Parts: sequence; C-alpha cells; structure tokens
Amino acid sequence: MASLMQLRDAIALNGRMEASQLSQLLAAPLPLIEAMLERLIAMGKLKRIEQDNSGCLSGGCKSCPEGPKCNTVVYQLKTH
Repeated sequence: MASLMQLRDAIALNGRMEASQLSQLLAAPLPLIEAMLERLIAMGKLKRIEQDNSGCLSGGCKSCPEGPKCNTVVYQLKTH
C-alpha cells in the first residue's frame, strides 16, 4: 500500500501530478490516493490547482457537453 511519504515524493519528483497519474504510478486505488491527497492538503504539504483548459480554438467548448471534462486538477508541493 502506498504511504503519504511515497505520494509526496512522487509529486516532488514530477512537479505537478493528477490523482489518476499518482494512482497508476503507485499502483493504488484512486479513492485511496484522493483521500491521501486531501490529508496532505490538510497537513499543509500540498496544494490543489484547478487548471482551466479552456483554450478551445473553435470557442464551442462552452456549449460542449464534454466541456467540464477538459478541466483538470493537479497537485503540487506547497512552498512556504
């Protein structure tokens, strides 16, 4: 099972990562990784960054039913 330290170290080595990437890298279930990420955020070790990928060239993304899937959430170490 993945530990909080392994999760933090993986993010430190890669800069920014999505929960799904961490789940694959650490071979751990996504719900477990998400819970661990929330714990690290509560401890002040990580920050959650919502990336708006609205760089749609056609401008039709606002009405696209898949539009919300274009937004991604990444995690990175919190700098003090």
